Amino acid sequence: MPEHRGDLSSAVATALRSRPGTPLPPADAVGRAEPYGDDLQLALYLCYELHYRGFAGVDPDWEWDPELLRLRGAMEQRFLTALRADVPRRERVTEALEEILVEPVDGAGTSHYLKDEGEVWQLREYAAQRSLYHLKEADPHAWVIPRLWGRAKAAMVAVEYDEFGAGRAERVHAQLFADLMADLGLDTSYGHYVDAAASEMLTLANLMSLFGLHRALRGALVGHFAAVEVTSSPGSRRMAAAMRRLEAGPAAVHFYAEHVEADAVHEQVVRREVIAGLLEEEPWLEADVTFGIDATEWADARLGDRLLRSWRKGESTLRKPL
Repeated sequence: MPEHRGDLSSAVATALRSRPGTPLPPADAVGRAEPYGDDLQLALYLCYELHYRGFAGVDPDWEWDPELLRLRGAMEQRFLTALRADVPRRERVTEALEEILVEPVDGAGTSHYLKDEGEVWQLREYAAQRSLYHLKEADPHAWVIPRLWGRAKAAMVAVEYDEFGAGRAERVHAQLFADLMADLGLDTSYGHYVDAAASEMLTLANLMSLFGLHRALRGALVGHFAAVEVTSSPGSRRMAAAMRRLEAGPAAVHFYAEHVEADAVHEQVVRREVIAGLLEEEPWLEADVTFGIDATEWADARLGDRLLRSWRKGESTLRKPL
C-alpha cells in the first residue's frame, strides 16, 4: 500500500487496510481536493488498482464496495470535469489524428532530450515513472473489447494480441518493459515505484483506467489507444537511440526497438479499422474519440514538462530517491 499524500488518500488507504464497510469520507471532501493533485490522484489510483492486481492484505471485496464506489465516483467526476474544461479540444477525429501523425521539425519532448543529452540517472527515473503505465500496458484497453463489435472489435483484438505477446509470455509488452527495468538496475515489482511517482504520472495512469472502466467512455478509451499507438513509433525510435547511446543494455534497447516496428503497424490498424469501424456503427461517439486523443496528448505533455523542468535544473523528478 503506497504512503498517503493527503487527507483523501489517507482515508482511502486506512479504509482498505480494514474490513469492507469501514466509514469513508463524505463526497463533499472531494470538492476540496485539487483535481490533478497528489492527494486525489493517489486516492483514485488506490481505487483503480483494486480492479487490476489489488494490494497485499486488502480484502478483495473492497473492489465492489458501494461506499468506496460512491467516493470513487465523486473523485472521477471532479477529475473528468476538470479534464473537459482544461484539455484543448479539436472538432473532428481526422483533425486530431492528422495533428499527431505529423512529427514537428523542432520537437523538444522527453524522448528528444534523452536521445540527445540525457544521462543514465534520467533514463532510470523515466523508466521508474513510466512503470506505472507500462507494467499494465494494454490491460485497460482490453476492457473495451466486449463493448465493440464488427470491424472495430476484430481489429482491437488483433492489436491487443500483439500487445500481449502473441501467445508467448516472454514477449508480452509489460514483460519486455520489466526486462528493460532490470537492465537499468530497477526493481521490476508491479507497483514498486508508486510512492516515487509524480502526480502527473498518476494522472496519466489514472486517465486510461477512468476511460477503461466506464462503458460510457468507450469512445474516449479508443481515442486514448489511438493516441498511444500513433505517437509510439517515432518516440520509440528516439528512445532506442537513447538506450544505445547510454549503453543501457540489450533488453532496454529491445523494448523500444520492438515498438518502432509493431506500433507503426498498429497505428494503421487502429486508425483504419478500430476508429473507422467504431464510428461506422456509432457515429455519435466521434466527440468522445477526439476527447480521448486530446486528453492523452495533454496529460502526456504535462508529464513531459514536469520531467524536463527538473532535469534541466539537475534535479530529480521523483518523490523518493531510487
